[in-house]
Amino acid sequence: MTKNFKGIILALVASFCAVLMSVFLKFAQEDANVFSVGFMRFFFGFLLILPFVIKSKFKIYNTDNFKFHITRSIINVPMMILGFAALMYIPLDQIKAIGFLSPILVVILSVIFLKERIYLIRTFSLILGFIGVIIILRPGIIEISIGAYMVLTSTLLWSTVIIITKYMSKSDSPMTIITYQYTFVSIFTLPLAIVYWSSLSLSSVFYSLMAAIVGTVLHLCINTSYKLASLTILQPIWFSQLLWATIFSLILFNESVDYFTYIGGSLVFISVLIITYRENYLKKDIAKTSIPLKN
Repeated sequence: MTKNFKGIILALVASFCAVLMSVFLKFAQEDANVFSVGFMRFFFGFLLILPFVIKSKFKIYNTDNFKFHITRSIINVPMMILGFAALMYIPLDQIKAIGFLSPILVVILSVIFLKERIYLIRTFSLILGFIGVIIILRPGIIEISIGAYMVLTSTLLWSTVIIITKYMSKSDSPMTIITYQYTFVSIFTLPLAIVYWSSLSLSSVFYSLMAAIVGTVLHLCINTSYKLASLTILQPIWFSQLLWATIFSLILFNESVDYFTYIGGSLVFISVLIITYRENYLKKDIAKTSIPLKN
């Protein structure tokens, strides 16, 4: 089995896990609010990686980017709350389609904050992605739901997180970054969970635990896949999220298929592919930060 094939398999698993995690989170919030579920998802995730932290004798926390880890985690909290809450307002496939915007927003933020140059192909890709989002949301034709605004804001915040992660990844390992994320987000969401705590059913705890397990598998698979194969090979795999989301929406939640979501989502993803292949051709590392590591 070649490295590319292994990377593709892991990327498929990660793509499936990304959607499955959303399914578990949606079930968990049927009997609990987003603050309680959000805390449990990250706290359970921390418990899952705790054996590795202990095995490293807590050396996994060694970093020169402590302030950036705190900043990243602070941004991660509203991003997570908005993203999780949106699951209760709009269909799963629409959430995943809008989420494809993340790499496009990373390019825009890199131009603004990292002084990256804007190229003609980049400009075309950004316009194409914008048109795709307009088709998905159809402002003025249908009312844009609060869930759509939540996903857009969450995606913007996540793109900012990716920019910060790009800087930290120069010196910190993926495991160090994940460990700080799970640690700080658990701490920062605890007060919210206490203030807005709701009586939890056994099913909510179970689904939150499953979301933590699947989310951790997601991180491990995607980190490993990008070590085995190039981004140009793996990036198209992420479009399979729309397929998984549609299947779960139809079977589990009885949500109808919106073909405009597929048309717009396809345009957004084509825009992402153009950016990915172009940046890879130019040997720019901004492409490597365009990996949608949704938690």
